[in-house]
Amino acid sequence: MSQAKPPGRPLLAPVLGGLGLLAGMLLIHVGGRWLPPDPASIAPVQDAGDMPTSRSPLHDTRPGQPARKIAEHVIAPPPLDPSGIERVEPRPPLSELGLAPPPKTPMPQDWRETLLFRPVATSSAVFEAMGRTVAISGTIDIDPDRICSSDDAAWPCGQRARAAFNAWLRGRALKCLLPPDADRFAIAAPCALGKQDVGAWLVSNGWAMAAPTGIYGKAEAMARDAGMGIFGPPQ
Repeated sequence: MSQAKPPGRPLLAPVLGGLGLLAGMLLIHVGGRWLPPDPASIAPVQDAGDMPTSRSPLHDTRPGQPARKIAEHVIAPPPLDPSGIERVEPRPPLSELGLAPPPKTPMPQDWRETLLFRPVATSSAVFEAMGRTVAISGTIDIDPDRICSSDDAAWPCGQRARAAFNAWLRGRALKCLLPPDADRFAIAAPCALGKQDVGAWLVSNGWAMAAPTGIYGKAEAMARDAGMGIFGPPQ
């Protein structure tokens, strides 16, 4: 008479048991003899949540353990004697581009940019427009009656400078920074034609000179070296 078989057990338990028996039979070769492993030397498998965080081999953060120094004689800076250190003057800049620009003179708060239409030059750096007379600030105009000489040839450079300024304006509008009552008297003001600085154009082309306290000194030097405008031959 056949008996009912007990319900089958899961296969996982026998497999784990066999692996444990196999691990217990492993031998360790020590001093020419095969010895069973020391149970104390086998670290138990820890759960992932109990695993310790990784530590850098160069710095142990365990309490009571100082940081380990690696190659201190190579990495650490050599000792210096303060008495042997001498401060030297900084080298000059490689070019003038490295120099800080001079601070700009602040303009009064009530001055506003004003469009002046159909300007007419009365001299090389002075014009009239919409009942106002404006001199380009930072420049010295050339008197219309001035006569220049070059290579023993005299020519009316003042009239030529005024004509060059008028030809450049061509009846267009200038944008100038003016006070509210600029129509009552002549005033020196910075102006621009589009994005071009008027004073820079006049001085760099030799049709005006730079004021001693202005910002166009280098432009005048370049115009002199190049023989531009009044610094060159008759035009």
